[in-house]
Amino acid sequence: MAEDCVFCRIAKGEIPATRLFENESVLGFLDISPASKGHALVITKKHYATLLDAPPGELGAAIEAVQKIAAATMASVPGIEGFNVLQSNSRAAGQVIPHVHFHIIPRYKDDGVHFSWQHGKPEAEELEKYAALVKKKMK
Repeated sequence: MAEDCVFCRIAKGEIPATRLFENESVLGFLDISPASKGHALVITKKHYATLLDAPPGELGAAIEAVQKIAAATMASVPGIEGFNVLQSNSRAAGQVIPHVHFHIIPRYKDDGVHFSWQHGKPEAEELEKYAALVKKKMK
């Protein structure tokens, strides 16, 4: 646990949170600054700054919690038509709190929540070059 990490402090119970799910590895709770009604977070209880720092077993536990919370939210909250799962790594990607966490963002018709990506049309050669670089590092 990192002493100055707000998510570590929530996991230890030092900062209150509206808890939805908890086991030995992860904690799920409602976001206090929600993008939409019912926006939840799932955090690892141990401190890992990014997804690349966390062991696969703990990430698996986090994804299981994301799935449980998302399914329960979809089944119980009126008006939800879908949800986004968002996970960011490092400041350049929009990570504000450097502790592994997943956002579960319920989506409602005309909710005003927008995500935008630039959609380019790369050449096949460019895609193959990029894929070769990535595959080489995975071996």
